Amino acid sequence: MTVAALREVTVDYPRGRALGPFSLGIGAGEIVALVGPSGCGKSTAMRLLAGLEAPSGGTVERTPGRGETAVVFQAPTLAPWLSARANAALPLELAGVRRAEAAARADEALARVGLAGAEAARPAQLSGGMAMRVSLARALVTGPKLLLLDEPFAALDEITRRALADDVLALWAAAKPAIVFVTHNVEEAVYMASRVVVMTKGPGRTAGEVAATGALPRPEGFRTTPDFRTTVEAVSALLAQGMAA
Repeated sequence: MTVAALREVTVDYPRGRALGPFSLGIGAGEIVALVGPSGCGKSTAMRLLAGLEAPSGGTVERTPGRGETAVVFQAPTLAPWLSARANAALPLELAGVRRAEAAARADEALARVGLAGAEAARPAQLSGGMAMRVSLARALVTGPKLLLLDEPFAALDEITRRALADDVLALWAAAKPAIVFVTHNVEEAVYMASRVVVMTKGPGRTAGEVAATGALPRPEGFRTTPDFRTTVEAVSALLAQGMAA
């Protein structure tokens, strides 16, 4: 079952074409990583999948209903005057869920991302990693069928990035949403996804894709295995071709 798809989409701005023609299909419960050079249109593709932008050409197919698609951006985009609980509960309250129920479900989501006990903290009191966890909790609180992650770890240190990558995979294992993960980091893409789609330089098209074999979530030591290294090299080679295209 396809949860979302881009069919030969193009996106044109006054300055010129930003994306396409580009096609991408996402199956139910699948994790797909999207990598490509800066400016190739990865984030534009994410906005199309999220319904935040319309294509200039081609078609966008989205089967999840209202509230069933969630987006996590590179910056946590938290309301600074709200607590972690209130930030996480915001999508539910906007959907008309009673405040008490929304708060309870927000607390559950915060606990799932390792923030039990920090419900009353404001964003200014949180580290970068903790703020991103609140953003993840806010995305997960509605039980999305499609989760879009647009370089969510880009501003974080390597140790925090790796910890959050494992957290996202654990959360995926519990609920099995389809995930599209945009990153510049080839190793992160191979670690996170079962399929890595590589884009050319802008306007982005498909340079190719590589299957990332192995169990998800990843077992300890996965990054040191020959299969991981081979897949990383295959994606890197496609990326080099895409930048030269």
